[in-house]
Amino acid sequence: MTTTTPPHAQVLLPQGWPRPKGYANGVAARGRTVFVAGMIGWDSQGQFQTDDFAAQVRQALQNVVDVLREGEAGPEHIMRMTWYITDKREYLAAQADIGRAFREVIGNFNIAMTAVQVAALIEDRAKVEIECTAVVPD
Repeated sequence: MTTTTPPHAQVLLPQGWPRPKGYANGVAARGRTVFVAGMIGWDSQGQFQTDDFAAQVRQALQNVVDVLREGEAGPEHIMRMTWYITDKREYLAAQADIGRAFREVIGNFNIAMTAVQVAALIEDRAKVEIECTAVVPD
């Protein structure tokens, strides 16, 4: 998989460090900042259509893109994402489907990412919550 870096951003990789797979250790960018709160895997009406982990990820990512659009931004402007997941094993078991959803909804971008397992999310059926910061070039 080839990842791209937006022209207004610089991937930060200290000399001698191995290149991470599927994300960047850090990204520097200039421009207008758009912050997206944690998005979960429910639809635009606040209803869950599935309890499948990868399907909830896909919906959460689509929700991120929809909010970015309102801020005159797109997935290519995302510089940082934080994923809160309720089950590490379920996340790892669904990695192939999650990766496919990410590429189809977000694309192949160098994004600083963190994933954290949490005991629970506020919405009981939610299995993932994704927040991000985007930078739109001036």
